Amino acid sequence: MALKEINFDGIVGPSHNYAGLSLGNIASASHKGDPSYPRAAALQGVAKMRGNLARLGVQGFLLPLPRPNALLENVLSFDGSEAAALRAAPWSASSMWTANAATVSPAPDTSDGKCHLTPANLVTMLHRAQEWPDTKRQLDVAFGNSDHFTVHGPVPPTFGDEGAANHGRFCEGHGAPGVELFVYGKTGGKFPARQHEQASRLVARAHGLDPEKCVFIEQNPAAIEAGAFHNDVVSVVNERVLFTHEEAFANRDGAYEAIRAKFPALEVVEVPSSAVSMAEAIRTYLFNAQLLTLPGGSMALIVPEECRESASVWKYCEEMMASNGPIREVIPVDVRQSMANGGGPACLRLRVACDPAHVDPRFLLDEAKADLLERVIGETWPEQIDPSDLGNEALASDIVAARTALLTALGLEELN
Repeated sequence: MALKEINFDGIVGPSHNYAGLSLGNIASASHKGDPSYPRAAALQGVAKMRGNLARLGVQGFLLPLPRPNALLENVLSFDGSEAAALRAAPWSASSMWTANAATVSPAPDTSDGKCHLTPANLVTMLHRAQEWPDTKRQLDVAFGNSDHFTVHGPVPPTFGDEGAANHGRFCEGHGAPGVELFVYGKTGGKFPARQHEQASRLVARAHGLDPEKCVFIEQNPAAIEAGAFHNDVVSVVNERVLFTHEEAFANRDGAYEAIRAKFPALEVVEVPSSAVSMAEAIRTYLFNAQLLTLPGGSMALIVPEECRESASVWKYCEEMMASNGPIREVIPVDVRQSMANGGGPACLRLRVACDPAHVDPRFLLDEAKADLLERVIGETWPEQIDPSDLGNEALASDIVAARTALLTALGLEELN
């Protein structure tokens, strides 16, 4: 069977909360202290997955990680004097944003003809740095067919790696050889640059990529300062198309030239600042979108509902759809609970180009499994969590029981 691009969406976990732990994430900071609605958040995610399953015929998912994380709580040795953010870290549900789970290089790009995955170390933020061991355990199961996949360990923690949120792939089709794009930041601003250049280069080498088929580009420091903590907040790649904000890269023209030198078919769809400001692009997550190739060959952009509610963003989208460009549809989806914590449609998914027959089928969605997810979530996920609830033993027991119920329903008890 030909390779297909499968989007593996993160199921929003039962501990979903707004503790505001992510420095530089404007949405997360602005909603710090608000009540969260884990059940609604997870059901919004399943609805998004259903839509893409109908459009593409294939869809995957990854599971919430164990929370609260008892191992981290033991390491932190709480004594009552610690800050609220420290107490909240073991409860974080941020693994729902699977764009940060790993960097993925499909088989046509690698020297051994296997799909390679490297879990991101996420060392810049404590609440995210705890994720990779459990993420790797899950990747080892989902992509356990060693004839077709290699799952690596993370790069050393000296180098911050944030996964596919700073990675893209140019190709003529998802099953064809491609040119892989790695975007990194440089430190020195008021917000941390989370993706280190050396981390990207280590991942490329581990995956056996041809250096002549890799491009390393610096993200615009001004974009990071504005709240684009990952490059997928200001640009997205699909096949030959780069959909990007004018201010996404440190050297705009140099970035396009560097990509074209290795992928001459590049088609840039650039949104000028005069049409959509950087601030509005970040507020609405226009670029933190899923750019999909539909079965007929046209492309659709899956955006948050917030884009339709913005006069400038929706005006641009309508003009783009009316043009003769490659993006012919813009489809809004409701992921407001994720958006309020700083993650749009693109944050919620990891792109893996592979043969679906080689993936553990327990991680692949169909309508019956979507019904199952909705039933378990509706019966067991908390309806609401207030920041003051974090640390509550009864809530912790409910969260553990909810995740266990999901694993049992899916036959994935080995991940408990």
